[in-house]
Amino acid sequence: MLALFDLDGTITRHDTLLPYLGGYLRQQPGRLLLLPQALPPLARFALGRAGRGELKAAWIRVVLGGSTRAELQTWTARFVPRLIGNGLIADALSAIEAHQRAGDHLVLLSASPDLYVPAIGRALGFDQVLCTGVGWNGEHLSGQLTTPNRRGAEKARCLEALRQQHAALPIVAYGNAAGDLPHLALADRAVLVNGGPRTRRAAARLGITCVTWH
Repeated sequence: MLALFDLDGTITRHDTLLPYLGGYLRQQPGRLLLLPQALPPLARFALGRAGRGELKAAWIRVVLGGSTRAELQTWTARFVPRLIGNGLIADALSAIEAHQRAGDHLVLLSASPDLYVPAIGRALGFDQVLCTGVGWNGEHLSGQLTTPNRRGAEKARCLEALRQQHAALPIVAYGNAAGDLPHLALADRAVLVNGGPRTRRAAARLGITCVTWH
C-alpha cells in the first residue's frame, strides 16, 4: 500500500511555515525592518488578486532571502527536533508507525517548503517527500518557488503521478483541510483528520472518512 500523509494539521498540531519564519526572525531581528515589503502581496491575496503560492514566496523572500544554505541548514537542524518533540499529533505518529510495520510505502506530501519538510520526512521515516520547492542563487536563497504550490489541484496531480509510479499499490491518503479534498477524493481510501464542520460535511459527501486525532 502507498500511504500518503499531509503535514500541517494532519501530522503537526499547527502550521509549520509561520513558526519556521518566526523563529528565524528571532535569531535575525534586523530582518524585521524588511517585513513591510510583504504587505503588498498580502493585500493582493486578501483582495483575491494573488494566490497562496505568491504570498508564500513573498514571505519567504522577505524573511529568508539572501540567507546562506549553511545558515538555513543550521536553523532547520534546530527547528525540526523541536517540532518533533512537542508539535506532533500522537495519533498521527501511531498511524505512521502502523503503516511502517505493515511495510507500506510512505509519502509525505506538503505545501510547505523544501527548506525543512524533507528533514521532517527523514526524521519520521518516510520513504518519499513531495513539497513546494524554493529557489537559490548559488549559496544564497532567492525565495522564488521552483515548483507549483503543493496544494489543492496540485496535490491531486501529485497523487496521480504517484499512482503511475506505484501502479500496483492501492493508495490511502490522510489530510485535514478543504484544500486536501481534491486529492483525498482520488485515493482508494481517504481519511480527513480534525477537519472543521464545513470540511467534514464536504468530505462526507465525497465518501471520505472523518476522524478526530489527539
